[in-house]
This record gives sequence, C-alpha cells and structure tokens, in this order.
Amino acid sequence: MTTQRRLLHSLLGKGVVPPEWRDAVASVDRALFIPEVIVGGDFADDPEEWLRIVYADGPVVTQVNDGKPTASDAFRLHTSSSSMPSIMLDMLGLLDVRDGDRVLEVGTGTGYNAAWLSHRLGEARVTSVELDEAVLALADRNLRRAGFHPTTVLGDGRDGHRRGAPYERIICTCTMRDVPQAWLEQCPDGRIVTPWGSSFFSGSFATLDVVDGEAQGSFSGSPAFMWDRTHRGGAGRVSDLYHEREEGKKGTTDVPPQNVIQDDPAFFIGLSVTDAWFRWCGADDGSGEATLWFFADDGTSWATVEYVPDAATYEVEQYGHRALWDEVRDAFLRWHDLGKPERSRFGLSVDRNGQRVYLTKEAPAGGPGLP
Repeated sequence: MTTQRRLLHSLLGKGVVPPEWRDAVASVDRALFIPEVIVGGDFADDPEEWLRIVYADGPVVTQVNDGKPTASDAFRLHTSSSSMPSIMLDMLGLLDVRDGDRVLEVGTGTGYNAAWLSHRLGEARVTSVELDEAVLALADRNLRRAGFHPTTVLGDGRDGHRRGAPYERIICTCTMRDVPQAWLEQCPDGRIVTPWGSSFFSGSFATLDVVDGEAQGSFSGSPAFMWDRTHRGGAGRVSDLYHEREEGKKGTTDVPPQNVIQDDPAFFIGLSVTDAWFRWCGADDGSGEATLWFFADDGTSWATVEYVPDAATYEVEQYGHRALWDEVRDAFLRWHDLGKPERSRFGLSVDRNGQRVYLTKEAPAGGPGLP
C-alpha cells in the first residue's frame, strides 16, 4: 500500500528535501489533510487509487467553484487544493526559515503546509489566514487530527494578521497581483515569498527581502497556484466564452503566435496586459495547426491567431472594444527591442508607494519601473 514513507522516498530521490525539512516531511502524514472525496478520487469507491493520488508528488484538488453546487457539465474552476509537495518545499527553500522565526501563512488550504511549519518551528510561531470559512474549518480539523494547533484566522490574507505581528517570514499560497502594504508593515524586516503575476502570466515566485518596511526581490520558479480570490483572473471554456455570432475584425500578423506565450516574453507581456489570458488549442487531426485564443477577464473582448506550420503570416481575428492581439503583439515587440531579457533579469521593488518591476541590469533598485 502507498504510504507517507513512499512519498518521502520519492521526494528524496528528486533531491528536493532540504535537510532541515526532512523530519517534517517524514512525520506529517499527508493523508490526514486530504478529504475522502477529491477531484479524481473517492476513497469509498477506490481506496488504492485515492492513496496513490495522495502520496504522489502532485497537487490534490479538494474544492471547485468555491464549494458551490456545480452541474456535471459546468466549468469546474479549481479553488482549493493540497499543493504539490516538491513545490511546497521549493517555496520553503526560498523562504529560508530560521529557528525562532515567526511565520504568517496566507492561505491555509488543507492545513498541510501549516503542519510542516508547526513541526519545524513550533505551533506557537505559526499563524495562518484563510478567506473561506468551510476550507478553514476543514483545515482546523485536519491540524487537530495531526496533533497541531497553530493560530488560524478567518479573514482576508491581504490584511495579514496584525495581532500576531511582527513576523520574520510571510508565505502566501495563492497567486497575488501585488504585494499588500499590510505585509510590509507586519514583516518590516524579513522575507516574503508568494506566487505572483497577472492574468496573462502568473507562473513566478516573487521572493522579497524586507528592510525597514521596504522590499526588494526577484522572480523564479514555475508555480501554478490558485488565485487570491479577491483579485481573481479570468478562466473558462472556449465554448462558453466564444459565440459564433460574434464576428471580429480580421487581419494578419507575421509574429508566430507560439512566440508570445513562451515564459520570458509572456512574463514581460503580463506586466502591461494584466487582465487578459490565453489558451493554446491544437488541432486533433495531426496537422500541427492550432488556434491561440485570448480573452479579456471581463469577457467583453477576445482574439484569435491561427497557427499553420511553416506559414509566413497568420490569420488574426479580434472582437470587442479591445484589440487584444494588438496589445499582446506591441508588448512582445517591446520585449524584443529590449534585447529579449530573461525573467531572471527583472526585479521587484515594493514600498509605501506601491510596486515596480524593473530590469536589474539596466535600472537601479527603485529606479524607473516598467508598466
């Protein structure tokens, strides 16, 4: 039978377990934090499959559509989960927790990460904030069952938890569009790690060192976390968002559509095209053709670029008050003109005036920001 020991061995084999976290990973049974019914598994129907999912190094989705009743044929947005253990360890490595640190976790989820932190630091030094009352109730039950009693708070994680401040570390388990001022105030000298991005590209960890309430940081990793619910990005099925009666303005482009969705240009495009998202839909006829879709978060505009292998130009259609492809193409060309900088060359500065993204080799910390 699959066990916690097998999960530990899998993670050790991948070389992703820092020595200081090994005891926590070995001692805290992930199964205690997973409900019997999950996306893709039901313990009552198939316990072996449920155990295989739970003890694999993968995410386990525990809630869809904010827990609201969902028809079987409706779009199912993943809204709470137990994160992939190796990604959790990646984040904790970036967080660089030291013995004696007080840690604020934003997004309790199942409680599994709070349990690791409690095992390592002691539960009195761990505070976790969760927006969803039902999710928090389940996490509290899970934590008690595992023998941990950290401080858990029902509230908006953007506000932190002032009563427990100051903290030496803040770790956020949902994607943020910005770093709230409350976090800098409550962690004035320490480190913050959070998934960060825009609707267009949200696959970055922002790691920020805070000194006297001002933060400087960098981007790394390839996370795929759920959104901060108060600033959620767009999502859905193409069939639900596109209607054939909507005919857009047609044209062509010489920019291969796949070029704009590679990580480095997509990161840069997402700095200005913050409220639109894309989906690549490949043809199923073996032709290699595909359609790259763009949708505005508010659903009022869309665009398509038709990819055909070895073509010199590609058909474009744009609908709504925004010309989404034009926005994306303009940002892509600007990235190209800057010398195609890699994401690792960008920095993030946060102070009481807000946040700025800048090229670390071309602008000083706190220097001219990019939109």
